[in-house]
Amino acid sequence: MLLRHIRYFLAVAEHANFTRAAEALHVSQPTLSQQIRQLEDTLDVQLLDRSGRAVRLTEAGEAYMQYARLALQNLEAGRRALHDVHALTRGSLRLAMAPTFTTYLIGPLVDAFNARYPAITLRIEEMPQERMEVLLNDDALDLGIAFDDVRSPDIERQVMFEESLALVVGEAHPLAGRAAPLASAAFEALQLVLLNESFATRRHVDRYWAAHGISPRIAVETNSVGAAVEIVRRGRLATLLPMAVTQGHSDLVPIKLRPAMPSRAIALLQRRDAYRSAAARAFAAMALEGRWHGLPSGRKK
Repeated sequence: MLLRHIRYFLAVAEHANFTRAAEALHVSQPTLSQQIRQLEDTLDVQLLDRSGRAVRLTEAGEAYMQYARLALQNLEAGRRALHDVHALTRGSLRLAMAPTFTTYLIGPLVDAFNARYPAITLRIEEMPQERMEVLLNDDALDLGIAFDDVRSPDIERQVMFEESLALVVGEAHPLAGRAAPLASAAFEALQLVLLNESFATRRHVDRYWAAHGISPRIAVETNSVGAAVEIVRRGRLATLLPMAVTQGHSDLVPIKLRPAMPSRAIALLQRRDAYRSAAARAFAAMALEGRWHGLPSGRKK
């Protein structure tokens, strides 16, 4: 049995079609069919049901697929281990971040890492935490930065700092000069631009409002943190975002709330017992120890 047999089998299982799987693998369909037959002959079991219009896994195929995927993950981890350079003179790191962190966290953190390890290539993706956990478990990511309320038992988390949310307005907003905290009831008189409900930040805000019986006036909903920031900067709408978003933006003003919105722990996520490359270990150490500029206030000591 060869590695290609496993790759070919998993491709057919994913596409449920020999033609589409062959196209994805850049091989001919007869070649693909022959390789799958060889695999089934070697295992002495039928893995695929070819009787219908769509190719389906047999019970044996379902059972074998789990181990085939795990084998590929382990082989990929082994390949990275062989090329791991402890001096960090080359290498790569696959990193994911929850969307709100790209506005204030990714810049200083990545800049500091690149200054220290310029030969390491960072591959960064922005995504929801739910998808991040799936990709970490599939070994498609090395590290993630998200919230510490992890759902998967196979993901371990290490708290980096505590994040505080605030009302954020532009410098032309009537509340921009306010020094005292704003009472939560005042939200009902404000025009707001908010992230939509696919964001953890929005769900956090909704729980705060529900706890205090607030019915906000939502003028704009968006799936872009950058869009929310731009609208607030240039207009007379307000938003609720991490207080650290205003750092480095003289035209954004944070206003504290009364009662204060509960803070959230920001955590570094890794798959439990996963192989740790030298680049991943270096990045994690820097992120957790705060050896970078622009560390948000409220970090846990």
